[in-house]
Amino acid sequence: MALKWILHLVMFAMIPLAICQNQTTPTAPAPAPASDSCNGVFLTYTYTGGSKLPPDNPSHQAYRFESTLTVLNNGLDEVKSWKVFVGFQHEELLVSASNAVLFDGTSYPASVGNGTVFAGFPMTDLKTAVETAGDLTQMQVQVNLLGTQFGVKSPAVPMPSNVSLANDGFSCPQATMQGTSQMQVCCTRNANATSNITVVGGNFLPHQNGDLTIMYDVIRTYDSNYWAQVTIANHNPLGRLDNWKLSWDWMHDEFIYTMKGAYPYVADSSECIYGPQGTYYQQLDFANVLNCERRPTIIDLPPTKANDTTLGLVPSCCRNGTLLPPIMDPSKSISVFQMQVYKMPPDLNRSDLVPPQNWKINGTLNPTYQCGTPVRVSPSKSLDASGVSNRTAFASWQIVCNITKPKGASPKCCVSFSAYYNDSVVPCKTCACGCPSNVGQTCSTSASAILLPPEALLVPFENRTSMALAWADIKHFTVPKPMPCGDNCGVSINWHLYTDYTGGWTARVTLFNWDDTAFSDWFAAVQLDKAAPGFEAAYSFNGTVLGTGNNTIFLQGLPGLNYLVGETDGANPAKDPRVPGKQQSVISFKKKNTPGINVPAGDGFPTKVFFNGEECSLPSILPLSDCNRKGPVLILSVLLAAVVFLLMQQQ
Repeated sequence: MALKWILHLVMFAMIPLAICQNQTTPTAPAPAPASDSCNGVFLTYTYTGGSKLPPDNPSHQAYRFESTLTVLNNGLDEVKSWKVFVGFQHEELLVSASNAVLFDGTSYPASVGNGTVFAGFPMTDLKTAVETAGDLTQMQVQVNLLGTQFGVKSPAVPMPSNVSLANDGFSCPQATMQGTSQMQVCCTRNANATSNITVVGGNFLPHQNGDLTIMYDVIRTYDSNYWAQVTIANHNPLGRLDNWKLSWDWMHDEFIYTMKGAYPYVADSSECIYGPQGTYYQQLDFANVLNCERRPTIIDLPPTKANDTTLGLVPSCCRNGTLLPPIMDPSKSISVFQMQVYKMPPDLNRSDLVPPQNWKINGTLNPTYQCGTPVRVSPSKSLDASGVSNRTAFASWQIVCNITKPKGASPKCCVSFSAYYNDSVVPCKTCACGCPSNVGQTCSTSASAILLPPEALLVPFENRTSMALAWADIKHFTVPKPMPCGDNCGVSINWHLYTDYTGGWTARVTLFNWDDTAFSDWFAAVQLDKAAPGFEAAYSFNGTVLGTGNNTIFLQGLPGLNYLVGETDGANPAKDPRVPGKQQSVISFKKKNTPGINVPAGDGFPTKVFFNGEECSLPSILPLSDCNRKGPVLILSVLLAAVVFLLMQQQ
């Protein structure tokens, strides 16, 4: 009995010990994620995996990479039309990206090895935690990237050089690495930065400026389709488009049912018939559908269709694809067309409106334009059919395009120099507008162009050889072997210093068109850094000094003379060379407004020349003022000596 009592006491005494043994020591709370300390936009780039790709190439091996870009708005302001720069640096070829498009409008696959900017799609705006009660689906977007990179073999990780927010009004420090496979950065509002993302009416971004803008306005909307009006406007005084072609990507299987003011380059509905569109719209007659391509190309209509009741009757339509600078004719700097767009599930109500992405526009002999992503802006207003009141679009997006110079791109026009004091012409550069890839031993792509007699400018390059060799023999010029290749330019411009005297000087400008295509409403622009303020008049052209910088002279043909014809056959095609289209004018300058100007030393030669908005290639040397300067000077000397001799004889 005593033993039993003792055992109970022992067990009772051990209860607290058991209770203590079952309790765990409280652990420290997990550290808050780095994003919690960011009161702005928090960006992370995480490499998630990769593998080797065939074929084996030890010197340039390709590897698959997968990564995730996360954009989180932790600030107090909604981020409109978010954009993020990722500094790719391993020759990356991006194959796909979810929830984003490339800001420059490039379609996948895209070469992004020098870095690229992503723009949100379909979620373009990032709301705040305050207005969504912390709903991450509205505050955050994750972009899953898939692509190919070169040269970074596991266990090394192909990380970008940096990641930063590309929206105006934000400041981002250099991103920091977290381990080997993640980098992050917190971008905050910069109160001192000039931001152009001020919200209009609390809902939309303001209209932006650019060399060329495209408005995508929904003017009528129904459950299954809508009418869009597309307005292309040229704003650059030296920008221009001829025979423009406009393209974009539909993102939700949309298709074009009908159009007014423009037309698809390919009218074909077969992709709809055999695609999901044909399955859904079983009662629709696809014989009347204009285009079902995922990436259609749109071209302008000729002026003869402007009053066509089916295809025309859209203001500012049907210009044959020509967009002039506003300085030439503001009414011809805008092109407009309309189209009826059919939608697909689940976008089947009047308010589900998604603009196309990846816009591109180009012309024949024109600048290269790079277009951004569509940005939702305040709705456009235009006169209604009555012409009395304004009608507001249901929804508007703006695409801003700016003139760029692609790396390695060749010019499309070139310039030659000549002067009254030198009887040789400095021709266009060898391969100024590019050369064929395999010229063999027929000509040299690296040899400098040889000086020419002035009459050689009037014949095509292939007919200049004998003239060039004879001139080189007379002037004792060295001729390279093989001879230099031609300039291969469709348009060339000769700038000739015509006279130079005490109060002023003159130049002669000659335009040559070596292509079959004629140029209507052509223009040229000549940048003269020191001489432009002295511009007086252009006699066969219409000349104006542009207000920007006061150093560029804008030239265009006079009314009735603004058509630069194409190259034509010679009088006897069997033996005569082809004849270029040609226009010419003398331009005069006064020296009163340009004190100290030295015309022959270089001040009278342009530093940049443009034709129809395209910057032309310039010679690398100027005509020399040396012993060859003996034309008028020598004649005057001889005449003066003769006069003096006669006077002496009379005495």
